[in-house]
Amino acid sequence: MPDGAAGALVQRISDRSDGPLDVSLLPAPAPRLPLGRIRLYWEPASRTGWNITAHLGLAAIEVHLASWPSAPDDWPRLIHPTLYEVAGLCAALSIATSALDLFNHLAER
Repeated sequence: MPDGAAGALVQRISDRSDGPLDVSLLPAPAPRLPLGRIRLYWEPASRTGWNITAHLGLAAIEVHLASWPSAPDDWPRLIHPTLYEVAGLCAALSIATSALDLFNHLAER
């Protein structure tokens, strides 16, 4: 991570397995993650590669999503499937929650 950065906020995940991860750096101290957003942090591993961690913002807390210790230099390709799946699940949950809220609102009438 660059000096002064507390991680990187994942902005977009390509639907291609070899596609890019678009991120923006978060300054230290980092604000709490919004619901469904993913923060990455990476640092050099002690012997080779990179230690990567991912955190996920939930409604009330931020949780540890995954770790990839000693990941190779092409680590974005390694972590892509996990991030893509989690982002898709969060989007689906958001849509389902909105639909339930609308249903409940209409049922109150």
